Amino acid sequence: MPKGNHVGYNAWVPVTADPITSKILIVDDDESVTQTFASMLRLEGYQVRTAVTAENGLRVADESRPDAIILDLRMPLVDGLGFLRRLRAKNDQRTTPVAIVTGDYFIEDEISSELRQLGAELRFKPMWLEDLVGLARNLLGATH
Repeated sequence: MPKGNHVGYNAWVPVTADPITSKILIVDDDESVTQTFASMLRLEGYQVRTAVTAENGLRVADESRPDAIILDLRMPLVDGLGFLRRLRAKNDQRTTPVAIVTGDYFIEDEISSELRQLGAELRFKPMWLEDLVGLARNLLGATH
């Protein structure tokens, strides 16, 4: 049996991230999503910052240097892909683990391909507690 914590059906997540010291940034234009995700992750012991615009998210990322970012794809003005392009242009944030979480199941191949090239995982809403915690652990496992 794999070493790790069971977080749902057949998903095993390695125990590598320390929630007490891990910082996660959540960027989503739907404030109820950012608050729900933040509450769920805080209950697991993570330090969480939130932003409801890509611009604000980039500012928070510069200030707080998160260990991982969970990002919505479809946002007004600057979308998740635009956020990711700008994030990756910064030398100190080229390798920050990022997951794009979206409710849009119809993503163009070009966008999906670019997200992968920029190193982002793609996940779909809705996300249950086990899904979100597993995602956080997977992202953080890439840096810890």
